[in-house]
Amino acid sequence: MEANIMEFITEQAFILVPALYILGLMLKQTKQIKDWTIPWILLICAIGSCIAIMGINIQALLQGVLVTGVAVFGNQLVKQTTIKSKEEK
Repeated sequence: MEANIMEFITEQAFILVPALYILGLMLKQTKQIKDWTIPWILLICAIGSCIAIMGINIQALLQGVLVTGVAVFGNQLVKQTTIKSKEEK
């Protein structure tokens, strides 16, 4: 079974993934923002952006959750991979 992420995330919302990733990196550098709040901030921004793109409906809410998940998961993959590769050296 092959999973294609483009089947779940619309093209309009997919552009938010790199934007959320970069926003998350910027928030991480801010001393006043605690790490545990970053995914929540990204979720609110994503849902708001999806509503702006698609209008107020359930689809926009779901797309906001999905793009936030992809951005946060992608960040964790990068972090875990770079940490593991540094530990192995």
